[in-house]
Amino acid sequence: MPVGAAPGEWFAVWTRSRHEMVVRDQLDQKGVEAFLPTVTRWSRWKDRKKRIDWPLFPGYCFARVGAERTRSVLSCPGVVAIVSFDGRPAAIPDDQIAAVRALVESELRLDPCPLIREGAGVEVVSGPLCGVRGRLVRKGSHARLVLAVDLIGQAVSVEIDAADVRAC
Repeated sequence: MPVGAAPGEWFAVWTRSRHEMVVRDQLDQKGVEAFLPTVTRWSRWKDRKKRIDWPLFPGYCFARVGAERTRSVLSCPGVVAIVSFDGRPAAIPDDQIAAVRALVESELRLDPCPLIREGAGVEVVSGPLCGVRGRLVRKGSHARLVLAVDLIGQAVSVEIDAADVRAC
């Protein structure tokens, strides 16, 4: 980056499936500051286990770029789009990127989870309740899902893994 040039703003770059690291490398080659937060996981095959870095936010990489250079980001192989609102790339506040960076660099155990607010309608996407819809009443390592039968004014709740639900 030239001396005195504005560093630009952080943008979320939507990538093709499993192309996050390719996009990060392409951005680095173009001189664009890129940030791909990762977590280390064990991956198992029939004959071995291996530690692999997985993207903390699958399908996304972050790039700090000025508005005039967004085309160079879009031309990278594996890039689908820059996350936008009302047709304009949406900037991410520096403090949010700094917080994610600090968390990733810490020794704390990270568990990605969907951003679902308590009280939101959710659908179970995996496990024995796959396809069931309900209301999320508690978040944490185990979410509490409430299934209601509105007609009779009754409900039942169950604890499920928070990673098994998505907003609906």
